[in-house]
Parts: sequence; C-alpha cells; structure tokens
Amino acid sequence: MKHRVAVVVLISTLLLMLACASSSQKYMEQADTYFAQQQWNEAISEYSKAIDDNPNLALAYSKRSQAYAAKEDWNAALSDLNKAIELDPNLIEAYNHRAAVYHAQGQWDMAISDLNKAIELDPKLAEAYSNRGWTYASKGELDVALADLNKAIELDPNLAEAYYNRGLVYNTQNRWDMGIADLSKAIELDPTNFTAYEDRGSAYTNIDKLDMAISDLDRAIQLAPDYALAYYNRGLVYKEQEQWDSAIADFSKAIELEPSLTSIKQVLAEAYTNRGYIYRTKEQNDLAVADFNKAIELDPNLALAYFNLGWVYNTQGEWELAITNLSKAVELEPHYPHAYGNRAYSYLNTGELDKAIADYSKAIELDSSYALAYYNRGIVYDNTGQSDLAIADFSKAIELESSYALAYYNRGIVYYNTGQSDLAIADFNKAIELSDDADLTAAAKDRIAEIQRIK
Repeated sequence: MKHRVAVVVLISTLLLMLACASSSQKYMEQADTYFAQQQWNEAISEYSKAIDDNPNLALAYSKRSQAYAAKEDWNAALSDLNKAIELDPNLIEAYNHRAAVYHAQGQWDMAISDLNKAIELDPKLAEAYSNRGWTYASKGELDVALADLNKAIELDPNLAEAYYNRGLVYNTQNRWDMGIADLSKAIELDPTNFTAYEDRGSAYTNIDKLDMAISDLDRAIQLAPDYALAYYNRGLVYKEQEQWDSAIADFSKAIELEPSLTSIKQVLAEAYTNRGYIYRTKEQNDLAVADFNKAIELDPNLALAYFNLGWVYNTQGEWELAITNLSKAVELEPHYPHAYGNRAYSYLNTGELDKAIADYSKAIELDSSYALAYYNRGIVYDNTGQSDLAIADFSKAIELESSYALAYYNRGIVYYNTGQSDLAIADFNKAIELSDDADLTAAAKDRIAEIQRIK
C-alpha cells in the first residue's frame, strides 16, 4: 500500500511540472511573438510571466534581456543575463547577448571575454566570431578583427552580419572597393539591412561615385524613414554636388530626427553659409543675409558666416553692421586675412584711417600675397599724404598681379601729384592697355592729356 501511495505522489508531481512547463512555454511563445514585432514592453511582460511560473528558466532571462537591451535599459539587461548564466553556465546565447550589452557600453574587454566563452562552448559558432571581430575593430585592433570576421565567413558563408562588419573594417582602412564588395554581399543576403545601404553609400561618396551614393542613401531612407544618419550622409553628398537646397533639406531632417546631434547643426550651418554665398554672388542680398543669419543661429562660432555677412553689409554701405560682423569673424578666426581686409575697407569708408591701415597691415602680415590689401592700403596712404608708402604698396600690388590696371592708374595719380610726370604717363598708358573698363580708360586718357597740356 505504501508503494502505491508513493507512485501516486510521484505522478502528481510530474503532472504539476508538466503543467508549469506548458504554461511557461506559452508565455515564452507569446513573448517571442511580441519581440519579433518590436513590442518590447509586451515581450518583457510575457517573459516575466514565464519566469514567475518557472524561476529557474535561464532562457527566459536571456530573452528578456534582449528586450531590455532594445530599450537601452542596460542595467536591467545585464541583471537578466547575469541571472541566466548563473542558472545555466553553458547557455551560449547568454554570453553572446551579454557581450552585445558590454559592446554597447564600450566595455570592449568584457565583451571579448564573453565571446571567448561562447566560442569555447561552441568553436563553430560563426556569430560569436563575427561579434568578436567587430569588438576588436571597435578597439582599433583591425588585423585581429579581420581574422575573426574571415573565420566567421568561413564557418557560415551566408552570415550577412559578418560581411557587413568586415565591410565596415575595410571602409575604416580606406579599402573602399573591398568594403563595397562586402557590403554588397551583406545586402544580397539581407536586402532589408538599411545600415548596409547607408554605409555602402558613404563608401561610394569616398570614391566620388556620387550618383551611386545617392541611390544607396535613398534606399536606406526608403527602408528606414527615421534613420537620421542616412539623411545626414545624403546631405553631405548634395553638399559636395553644391545642391544646397537639397543638402539643407536633408540636414534639417536629420536634426529633426536627432535634435541632440550638434555636429549635424554645424554642417547645416555650413550649408546655409554656402547657399548664402551663392545668393551673394547673384546679388540677392536679402536671401544671402537670411542664410548667413540662419547659419549663425545654428553655429554661433562659424567665422565664415560672420565674414560673408560683413561682406554683404559692406556692399550695401552698412559700414557699422559690416564692422560688427567682421570683428566677430576676426575674434573667432584671428588668422583670417580677408576678414581683416574687409573690415579695413569698412573703416576706410567710416573715415577711421588708422584702423584701416592697421587691419590692412595685419591682413598682409597673414598673407603676403594679398594684392588687394596692398592696393587698398596704398589708397589710405595716399589719402593721408604718405605718397612714398602709397607708391610702394601700389608697386607691390602690381608685382603680385601684373595685370592690375587700377593699381597702375592710382600709382600714376600719386606720381602725377608728386611731379613725376613721365612715370605717371607710363602708368596711365599701362592702365589703358590692361583695362577693359571704359570709364577707367577714359580717366587715364584725360590724365595724360592734362599732363601734356601743362608741359
């Protein structure tokens, strides 16, 4: 009788265990479905139910960790993985997943340690070699990384992520053709890998195949419309092609998607500055000023935007605004000769001649080939009665630019005013020879006629 009781108890315990196992399995299956749909909170809830039913189910902890990792809740992910490994020290996927969490946190050595363990448990696990290779690459150990990635591909020639990772390593080494080949293989194996399109697009950019780059980046955006980096990189291509409106639209979209990316704001500011420059050359000054101001709003330290804004104000005769902006450009970039040269021009027009001379002198100190600075300083010296210095500066401008008709004409004026008539006539004749400006030519002829009348 005692024997029969024991059998009944044993059968009851077994039925209870089977019931728990069946219940846990249902929770796991539902959780896996939610996970595949990227419904992380729902997946976590179902994995948690499986754990409540069976607190020793290591796989449930491991899988729940992936959902936490997808939410970038690294502490919860690590806690689950530590528990999974504690319950089952031979659970390979737990080591693999924990390595991924360590990698996301930049803890390369701890990631490699876990991947070493995964490989120890399964020496033919291609995924572990691929992950370890990418971790070595992240540490900058590219040769070791390539060895691991080659091994991963040898073990599994259809492992898309291994080709993808190796392609990134080749790109890092500027081995663009090899990088493109691997990224193309990754895309062939996984046509939904939008990051592979984005990275291949970047590689095409680096070898000046810009149309192919645009095509790949278009595809990346089609697959992942919220992928800020693809918009940013496509914007760079448009910027290279000087398609400023398209570049600005893409950079703006990248910022909209990732407002914290200050580096994109800086590039967008440069794009506005470049578009503003085009407006400036077309004398569409209002549009130019709007773009330069927008650039400064995005990047208050962009000296080129202040410089260009100052340039526009100079052309409009708004000297004080020009001086303010050019002074900011000089403050931000003290070695910018043209900023000094343009500010000097503003000072010249406000009658602040000493400041003008100081700025032109600084511009020349920074760039001894700056012919316009010599020419304009010559004008200031002439206006302040320093004829010898004026002649020296005009002569230097002519030395730097032998076809500088205005410099010949103005040196001729100084020669004429200082009684050096023959030299004056020679310079006026040279100005006539070089100039295609009818007004300048006429003025030079009048001066020659005046000298001849006096003689």
